[in-house]
Formats: sequence, structure tokens, C-alpha cells
Amino acid sequence: ALPSGIGMEGVGIITKTSSVKSTFKVGDRVAYGLGPPGSYSEARNIQENKLIKIPNFVEDEAAASIMLKGMTVEYLLERTFKVNSSHTVLLHAAAGGVGLLACQWLKHIGAKVIGTVGNEKKAELAKSNGCDEIVLYREEAFDKKVLSITDGKGVDVVYDGVGKDTAIMSLNCLKALGMLVLFGNSSGNSPPIDPSILAAKGSLYVTRPTLMTYCAERHDMEKSVNRVFELMKNSVIKPSIGKVMSLSEIVKAHEDLESRKTNGAIVLKNDY
Repeated sequence: ALPSGIGMEGVGIITKTSSVKSTFKVGDRVAYGLGPPGSYSEARNIQENKLIKIPNFVEDEAAASIMLKGMTVEYLLERTFKVNSSHTVLLHAAAGGVGLLACQWLKHIGAKVIGTVGNEKKAELAKSNGCDEIVLYREEAFDKKVLSITDGKGVDVVYDGVGKDTAIMSLNCLKALGMLVLFGNSSGNSPPIDPSILAAKGSLYVTRPTLMTYCAERHDMEKSVNRVFELMKNSVIKPSIGKVMSLSEIVKAHEDLESRKTNGAIVLKNDY
């Protein structure tokens, strides 16, 4: 029901706690990446078990831009399909917030990365973050291009956060026993996938994971966040912040997102 707050991740300073036994104290810098919704706000109440203390080496803007995206990349690459240096990966939206972090992380692992992007500017951005091969999906059929790049072998895993526009063609890119990971739906929900198609294309796997499930337990969330902070500290990954905008510019921020004018993350800051 409206009015309703939105925004799933944020960074702030503790101004008050509900108990002297709290894990946190007034003045602590904290972040969250799993909601509940409502981060488009100047101040809010939030459950203690949703918060993580920010290490001193991580700046506020970096933490705000990387929490949800970094945890997403962690569970995708290290738990949903554990990528290693022998794998070839197809990554859709390689120049987006999740995509750029995934490119960096995959480069560190040593996997070969094929990324789809919408234009040359985004292609250069993805390449500079570790993407080995680029497919301009507006200019050519990405499934045919991927098979060409891989000499007809296909990839081990497809990470697809787009959904409707890409899911079915993504199946064409997989080698036998490969996995399609549908972790998002920016273009709409994926069409239904007939299991017989999976059999015909080589006993393929399809999964629709969510961060909320993979980090439902506190210890899983902490492990995921700490892994992200560890790789940041070691300069393996770094947030890509496309814009820093005022909270009062929220309409413009969403217009830019919807028109795909953005690269990397948008960070919203309170006006005061």
C-alpha cells in the first residue's frame, strides 16, 4: 500500500540503540544490503541483525554502492555455481553495477569472461574491468557470437540478470551439463522453460536463486559481506560509482536507470 518506502541497501551512523546490550554503539558506521525496504530516507529504524559494521578502510560511498551488489556476486560465483579457472562464463549486462564487480571477481579467479553490453562505451568499461570478450547484443545475436567465440563448445555457466529478453537464447550458449543462472529480471520475467528443452540441449541446469535465500541466516550474511570486504581490502574488487546524486534527485536517478543511461552504481546522499 502507498505510501511505501523503497531501497534495499544503505549506509548510516548509529544515533540511538534500543538496548545497552546492543552489538553496536552510537557513532558506529554501519551498512545493510538485505533490506527491509526503506533506504530512501534521511533516518530510519532498522533491526540490529540486518546491520554490518563498516571497516575503517571502506568509505561510506563505497559501502553504499557495493553491499547488495557485492553479496550478489559472492553467492553467484562462489555458491550457486562455483567458478574456477577452467570455466568460461557468459555474463549479461557486463557493464552494470553487478556486472562490473563480477568481471573483476571472475578475472581474479582466472575464468574466461564473455560479456554482453549495449554499446561501445559500455564495452570499453567492461573490458577495463576484466571482461575478455564482448558481444554487442543490439548488433548481433549473442548466442551465435558466443558459440563462435568458444569454437562451438559453449560456456559452462550463464549469469543472466536480464530475464525475459535473454533467457531462452542463453540456453543456446551452454555446453552439455551447463547451468543457466537466472538471478534477475530487468527486462521482465523469463518465459517458461520446458524441461524437455534442457534434456535436448545436453542435460542443462536452470536455477532462479535470490540473495535473500542465500543470506537468510545471519552467519551466511556475515560470511558473504566479509568476503566482499576482504577482496576490497586486497584490491581485487572495487565499486564502480557512476553518479553520486542528492536524495532530492531521486526521480532523475530512476529516469536515468530506466533509460539505461547509467554505468556502475548510483549513490544517493541525504541533502543535509
